[in-house]
Amino acid sequence: MKYLTDLTENQCQYINKTLNLKDRKRKHPLILIWNALMYLIKTGCQWRMLPKNFPKWQ
Repeated sequence: MKYLTDLTENQCQYINKTLNLKDRKRKHPLILIWNALMYLIKTGCQWRMLPKNFPKWQ
């Protein structure tokens, strides 16, 4: 599902490059985490109340 707060692939790459994040094995793709954070910031919801297509709050 797409949300208005979702980042483009280019925006995600820019953030990762700017923050100098190294590629490593992750449980969830960083773009999914960034999108969840952007959704959370925009809507003001709690992490536990994110839609099911985002990673679990734990």
